[in-house]
Amino acid sequence: MADIDARMLDRELKKGSAELLILSLVEARPRHGYEISKLIETRSGGGLRFHIASLYPLLYRLEERGWLKGTWVEKAGQRRRRFYRLTPEGRQVLARQRRTWRAFVEAVARVTGEAHA
Repeated sequence: MADIDARMLDRELKKGSAELLILSLVEARPRHGYEISKLIETRSGGGLRFHIASLYPLLYRLEERGWLKGTWVEKAGQRRRRFYRLTPEGRQVLARQRRTWRAFVEAVARVTGEAHA
């Protein structure tokens, strides 16, 4: 039962943080979906993985909301890729999400006794 609970919690935490992760990764420069997926996996030390099948629908939703702008790029000898960049509205959303996430983590730390005095 504990494994099931852990998997469900992991899934819910990932779902709740996916927008923040994606917006953060495209803040510095435009990136394509596969690159975003690999960066999440690499930077999390393998702790977080987003399969392409679930990542692209999320990228499309963020684009529909106006937080990301996607542009198709073709390079010789490579397949066409859609690069996503953060829009001005996306920057505002990212700033709010970072504040909210930080406050949430701090509150959980206080409850669990992990907060540093």
